[in-house]
Amino acid sequence: MTKLAAGQKAPDFKLTGTDLQPIHLTDFKGKNLILHFFPLAFTSVCTEQLCTANGPENDYASLNAAVVGVSVDSPFVLDKFAKENGLNFPLGSDFNRTVSADYGVLFDGDFAGMTGFSMRSAFVIDGEGIVRYAETTDGKTLPSFEKIQNTLKAI
Repeated sequence: MTKLAAGQKAPDFKLTGTDLQPIHLTDFKGKNLILHFFPLAFTSVCTEQLCTANGPENDYASLNAAVVGVSVDSPFVLDKFAKENGLNFPLGSDFNRTVSADYGVLFDGDFAGMTGFSMRSAFVIDGEGIVRYAETTDGKTLPSFEKIQNTLKAI
């Protein structure tokens, strides 16, 4: 499994949204996209990551950008998580773990006896489907929202 890097073509994906409708990369053609992979809904750092992405200091609309949060949680769990945290962007379920694997962020190690979840990561994909920024953290650290903003401003 090789993690995607800046300059590479982003693989198309199919996630299941909280409304049970598919979410595809091609839905965002012509628009910049930030994919926020997170391990599990309702955990402290994951909540902080998505609430920060949702915050007014990250006005992505002015940068022609959309956000999609991605985890291996079911769409039903993600729906409850989005509603409880007032998230204003879609969350996509990668329940079958294919998108996390395609993006090289599927955790295959052992964390407290658990494996098979998305590593905390952020990707900025431009409107033509090219990865412009890629970051995977140690899991305890948030992705750099400043670097995400700077990347979007440079596109």
